[in-house]
Amino acid sequence: MTNDVPPADLVTHNHQAAEAALRPCDPVFAHGNLQITHVFVDGREFTGVINLSVAGCGGARFRPATLTFGHAEHLRDVVAGYGTDVNLDVIRAWWSLPSLLAIRWLAEDGFPPVPDREPWQALN
Repeated sequence: MTNDVPPADLVTHNHQAAEAALRPCDPVFAHGNLQITHVFVDGREFTGVINLSVAGCGGARFRPATLTFGHAEHLRDVVAGYGTDVNLDVIRAWWSLPSLLAIRWLAEDGFPPVPDREPWQALN
C-alpha cells in the first residue's frame, strides 16, 4: 500500500460490487447488525439478542452477509442453513460496502489481523 492509500483498482472493484447492496428490496424488520457475538444461547435454547441500535426496516437478503462479514470461511454453512435463495453477489456487495465505508479504520487498525497481509486486503 503506497502512502497508506489502497490501490485505485481495489476501491473501484469494491465500489462496483457494493452497488448491488443499494438495489431496492422487499423490506422486513431486521436486526441491522446481527453477528454471532450478538446472539446468546443456553445449550440449545435461544436466550437473547443485543445491539439492537440499528434495528429497523431492512432487507432479509443482507442477513447472511452480516453474519459472515470478516468470516468468509463460514459463508457456505450460513447459506446452507439459511433455507432460501441467497444471492452471493449481494453478499459480496454487503461485504464491500462496510469495508469501503470503514477503509480508514481498516487501514489504521489492521483488519484483518493476518500476518503478511495488508489491512486493505480485507476488501478482497
